[in-house]
Amino acid sequence: MQFTTFKTPDYDHFEKELTTLLKENEKRIEGLLKMPKKEYRSFVRPYMETFEKLDLFFTPLSHLNSVENSEKTQKAYEASLPHLSHYHTKLSQNVDLYRAFSKIVGSDRAQNEVIRQELRDFKLSGVDLPEEKKKRLEAIDLRLSELNNRFSQNLLDATNAYELIVEDPKDVEGIPPNDLAMAETEKEGRKVWRFTLQIPSYMAYMTYGPNRQLREELYKAYVTRAPENQEVIDEILRLRDEKAKILGFDHFSELSLATKMAPNDDAVIDFLNELAEAALPHGKKEVQKLQKLAEEDGIEKIESYDVAFYSEKLKKRELDFDDEMTRPYFEQSRVLQGLLDFVAELFGVDFIEVKVPVWNDKVRVFDLRRSNETFARIYFDLEARKSKRGGAWMNDWQTHHEDDKGKEHPASAFVVCNFPPSSEKTPSLLRHDDVVTLFHEMGHAIHHLFSQVKERFVSGIHGVEWDVVEFPSQFLENFSYARPVLERFARHFETNEPMPGELYDKIEKSRNFLAAMGMLRQIEFALFDFMLHQKLYQGEEVQALLDQLRERLSLIKPPSYNRFQWGFAHIFAGGYAAGYYSYKWAEVLSADAFFACFDKEKEMVKKEVIKGYLHHILEQGASAPMRELYRAWLGRDPDPKALLRLYGVEMKGVSL
Repeated sequence: MQFTTFKTPDYDHFEKELTTLLKENEKRIEGLLKMPKKEYRSFVRPYMETFEKLDLFFTPLSHLNSVENSEKTQKAYEASLPHLSHYHTKLSQNVDLYRAFSKIVGSDRAQNEVIRQELRDFKLSGVDLPEEKKKRLEAIDLRLSELNNRFSQNLLDATNAYELIVEDPKDVEGIPPNDLAMAETEKEGRKVWRFTLQIPSYMAYMTYGPNRQLREELYKAYVTRAPENQEVIDEILRLRDEKAKILGFDHFSELSLATKMAPNDDAVIDFLNELAEAALPHGKKEVQKLQKLAEEDGIEKIESYDVAFYSEKLKKRELDFDDEMTRPYFEQSRVLQGLLDFVAELFGVDFIEVKVPVWNDKVRVFDLRRSNETFARIYFDLEARKSKRGGAWMNDWQTHHEDDKGKEHPASAFVVCNFPPSSEKTPSLLRHDDVVTLFHEMGHAIHHLFSQVKERFVSGIHGVEWDVVEFPSQFLENFSYARPVLERFARHFETNEPMPGELYDKIEKSRNFLAAMGMLRQIEFALFDFMLHQKLYQGEEVQALLDQLRERLSLIKPPSYNRFQWGFAHIFAGGYAAGYYSYKWAEVLSADAFFACFDKEKEMVKKEVIKGYLHHILEQGASAPMRELYRAWLGRDPDPKALLRLYGVEMKGVSL
């Protein structure tokens, strides 16, 4: 199978090349529509191939705009958005295409799922609306794509613009040596320390920085980034609301759920509230412990900028555990190799490192093989740098499928993280939290790469209901706490000594440390996102909604200046609008699946159950709704109580 070679786009001519490609695709589709007899293989597959062709061309630019952001990538990317928006809108509102799909019958489950999803999406794009409403939808979609990009760029620019210079050595006492080494710089010939809003740097000071005033200064800079995004948010919300109403929905949350597993608004709200009610009593006890610890330092009232600092101190006191204890044992390249070895053994594949063109010399690339046949490729870009937007994600590039001539095409994907950068003097050493992140993103990647589905639109992660797309990532993440897995790679980076046994136990115990507070934080974000899209909020109404939720769910109230929403890229620059609840919804499936596959008492993987997971979930992509795939695998629906078992929280009445 042939992989596409990654190459840097010709930025100066990219827009022209894109428009040429779009015209070629349109001409191809016009030819398909003129065929007297339209059948699945001769019509749908060539149609899907035009989307693969476009992804192969455009994804490198969108990827580089996130990982090697520059004026050139921004300019080319922004110039492309109107062309792409017009193209996709034109297709999705094409009545002839809609009629053609409505007359085609597939020969298997996957083909019929493609047709079902396509007909649904045509309707959700307004295919049967009057022409003036179609044009308005097109204008809305174009503007939304521009606003999403602006939100993301504002956030990246604001993150890169700030730095905190610490001059007094007393103000960095207790910060781990590796973090200090990264922060160390010079000012007028003197050694000082520079902390930024990049996550590795920011979290280093928020977790270990002893100066409370400096912690607040850094925290305030972080939670007030990109104030210009308030106007962007208002316009995004107006346009989403208008779009939903044009399509016949009362509000945007209803439109969002049309492509998700959750049946309706009430099911989502009830699910989140039930989780909140279960977590609140536990969360209050956790906060009391933090408050008592802060009082020992003379702090009458613990604040948001104290939480990471005192959480770490409390963990040290109660569990005799500090995340820094793990870092010497998790050297990045060894962790990556250990993860690959584990996935290889779990699913019967091999990872072979290959030297191919990449965008940064820190990027590593592996081909996936099964029975000596290469079937997929994965790129790892794991270290933080100024040109890369924050966070961690998986981005698909090629998709496994079979074209109309019966030729099989491979899959490829990018895994991106922001781990501490390595240098000639300092290796990239990870905390266990970073290990968890890498396992999570790898879970997304293998969901895409392991697909055996022949139809592109439902292969890999394509077509998967958004509120269960996190299921495979969270499932693999759970193994990052299992001792037999960690033992594969947890060795001291200098001595090669294995991690001490008691440290494994502490990692396991730390999993549910302050778990209720963490759950409440996620529920707060999810309810804010979902309720924000149940009616039109503008200006201060957005903050008022967040404050209302904080009154109930934030056991440590954030300062009044906190404007979390200005940086909520998941819903204003990503795909999680009215869908952030997905993390908890999918976590029910991942917890239930993990307990089905892993015997915790014996610390053993149940090989036959794992084989079923590979066959029924990973290899099937979106060839059927996830509820059907899950039932085919385990013969039942997921058990919501598994989530509470995972977190060690008792509750009654949670339902999906």
